[in-house]
Amino acid sequence: MRIDVLTIFPRLFAPFLEESILGSALRRELLAVAVHDLRDWTHDRHRSVDDAPYGGGPGMVLRPEPLVAAIEALAGPKGPARKGRVVLLSPQGSRLDQAGLDALAAEEHLVLVCGRYEGVDQRAIDLAVDAELSLGDYVLAGGEIPALAVIEGVARLLPGVVGNPESVAQESFQAGLLEGPHYTRPPIFGGLAVPEVLRSGDHGAVERWRAERARERTRARRPDLWRTRPGGEER
Repeated sequence: MRIDVLTIFPRLFAPFLEESILGSALRRELLAVAVHDLRDWTHDRHRSVDDAPYGGGPGMVLRPEPLVAAIEALAGPKGPARKGRVVLLSPQGSRLDQAGLDALAAEEHLVLVCGRYEGVDQRAIDLAVDAELSLGDYVLAGGEIPALAVIEGVARLLPGVVGNPESVAQESFQAGLLEGPHYTRPPIFGGLAVPEVLRSGDHGAVERWRAERARERTRARRPDLWRTRPGGEER
């Protein structure tokens, strides 16, 4: 998979992309990520990417000319012949969830557009953006952190990126449930012991215990997930 990122702060990305599983995936060429400065598609001496909003009001708006030019240079014009899927990270977008990451991971090429300021000129969205995504119902200064979240979330789903693929399959949200609690050594810490079933060696009992804890945690912490999980109705 290839991911192109459009941003006015390209230097924010390098430290994150060099570490942990992302750095390993890039070095092993399981994933390619290129970060582009939107200002490279401007033509004035100030390299301006924003302007005041029509109709007045606070803040500035990202201009359509450099944004559309940049997107089309990376993915082609909007339409069936386009070479990639263009996603704008925006508070107005659909809320990203695990199913959304699964869908993005199936793409061969993503272009992630980092919004900034008050927003993006709607004409750029209409002419060049395929989808808008949000991390949640809150506002950040820009789309860079959401773009990093998408990159890491997608990368973990690509073949070979995570050492044990079973660990991805069993994580929270993959089956509509949160994961249950986890334990490691020592067996007793702070007066609290690891549940005996986890030390029993009975793999069937361990799996049943984990499944029940996952159901309990989901019911208690995320009743919205519990009601809409695969299989359906409240139990």
